[in-house]
Amino acid sequence: MKTKGDNYERELAAYINEKTGIESFRAPLSGGGHVGMSGGADLLGVPELFVEAKRVERLNFHDALRQAERNIDKTRSPDAPIVINRKNRMPTGDSLCLLRLDDFLKFYKAYLKQQGFIDNPDAQPRGEALSEVQTIT
Repeated sequence: MKTKGDNYERELAAYINEKTGIESFRAPLSGGGHVGMSGGADLLGVPELFVEAKRVERLNFHDALRQAERNIDKTRSPDAPIVINRKNRMPTGDSLCLLRLDDFLKFYKAYLKQQGFIDNPDAQPRGEALSEVQTIT
């Protein structure tokens, strides 16, 4: 169902744009029928992410992530691979995302710094929650 996948890529780009304010778009020839010709991310204009979009009922996430990683190697992209999947009748915002833990932590540390939880992204988080815990003796 190439059309279903192509439509999901457009839908996903529009959703990401609405929620973030960026201007992502479906990559030309990104559909499964053109894998040999393209080999790039399914969405472009998504900084730091190499998006592999999948709209299928049953997805082998490991295989999909390996596909994105192969395409990253082929295109020499510095971006982090992420697989985004939704099933039929599932709202776009309920799509599932898969990325490697080290890639997730890179983004999470940037978020923690931006929110003031850490001063230095290479430092350990402050123990604010621990300071509220009282020892019962």
